[in-house]
Amino acid sequence: MYPKGYPMQINKLIKEKRKLANLTQPELALKAGVGLRFIRELEQGKESLRLDKVNQVLQLFGYQVGAIPIERTTK
Repeated sequence: MYPKGYPMQINKLIKEKRKLANLTQPELALKAGVGLRFIRELEQGKESLRLDKVNQVLQLFGYQVGAIPIERTTK
């Protein structure tokens, strides 16, 4: 698993949570109210996806997309 605080990529999180819930991609799509193609693209890491739909899927597992501050180093 990932260390606490480690930023897991959304596609990996979705795939891991889906498998833990014993759901197929078609079952997840149906439960989330999105298309199968969307689930496939999401799990493959497509970079341009609608955030509202990503949140529909994440919500099933108790997550949502949010802004995280970027750590900046000062010189």
